[in-house]
Amino acid sequence: MMRWSPAQPPRPGCPHRRLRHLFARELPHGLLLGASTFRPWASANFVGARHLFPCTLAAGDAAMVRTALHDRLNAAEWTLPGHIVADVAVEHGAEPDTLRIEILTVED
Repeated sequence: MMRWSPAQPPRPGCPHRRLRHLFARELPHGLLLGASTFRPWASANFVGARHLFPCTLAAGDAAMVRTALHDRLNAAEWTLPGHIVADVAVEHGAEPDTLRIEILTVED
């Protein structure tokens, strides 16, 4: 089992940078993307990564933005060579004006 470490480089072909770029295009106006992180992830059958994107809402109703963004990201066509977006979750953050977006990718 590979342990996660911020000092270790990502697996070859990790799509985090490309995913961040594609993801930034899907954000609605007024939602600011924070510093993203990722962690390697594996199950009995798959290997991939959990990509975490904290966001801050400049103005508006966080619950409404969360629902709309969840629908938009689930409908998006992700182009990640060698990887598949398996799951997208949009959750409320620790503060009322923050959202936490997690995208699970698996190697194809």
